[in-house]
Amino acid sequence: MALVHELEKSGNWLFERRSWLPLVLIAAGIIVMYLTNRQAVIFDLREELIFFGVSLFGEAVRIFTVGHAPRNTSGRNTISGQIADELNVTGIYSLLRHPLYMGNFFMWLGPVLFLRSILFVVFFILVYWLYYERIMFAEEQFLRRKFGDAYDKWSEAVNAIIPCFRGYIKPSLSFSYKNVLKREHNSFVNIFIIFSILDLFRNYFLSGRIYLTPFWIYLSIPAGILWVIVRIIHKKTKWLEEDGR
Repeated sequence: MALVHELEKSGNWLFERRSWLPLVLIAAGIIVMYLTNRQAVIFDLREELIFFGVSLFGEAVRIFTVGHAPRNTSGRNTISGQIADELNVTGIYSLLRHPLYMGNFFMWLGPVLFLRSILFVVFFILVYWLYYERIMFAEEQFLRRKFGDAYDKWSEAVNAIIPCFRGYIKPSLSFSYKNVLKREHNSFVNIFIIFSILDLFRNYFLSGRIYLTPFWIYLSIPAGILWVIVRIIHKKTKWLEEDGR
């Protein structure tokens, strides 16, 4: 098999299993916390606000992307294949080609920083790049075949993952908070779940007791209530549905 086809095939295979990466990172992080200096992860409000802020920044990138995205674009691929009814070239897509993956990077970097391990940060960056490089390659092959010269011209002018702030184009669609609520409520609550899991294990390793630090309780309970409300609205009503979104 030619290398280009092998890269595309492996990228599609990894895409179908992309939900595994957070689980692997959480498991690896717990092991690192258990084996290394546990005193390094003692609760520090200032540090954990920073880590949490890094993850929220990643979610904010995703929200901006999804909020301006039309239907069947921006991560609406399925297990059965890629989906793209049109080529996004405005808004954040005029700055970089894969904003959702950049958002994911910062969302997951926050919990990685929670471990206070430079080596694990380096490990995460390498794993993330190797994992998503092939997924991005497979997606771009699909887009090149579907949109041809239009995709080539856009990709020549816009970086893949590092934004270039010259040449910003206003989004073609207005911001849709309904689209954000519909598509991002799971990603949003996952931030709190991951930090809470790490906090539980941190406290158990340090004290031998299973409990949540009050800081994470005060953040996680409102987030969980909000998730339940949005989930019920999404599943039981049509209120979050919008034409073209």
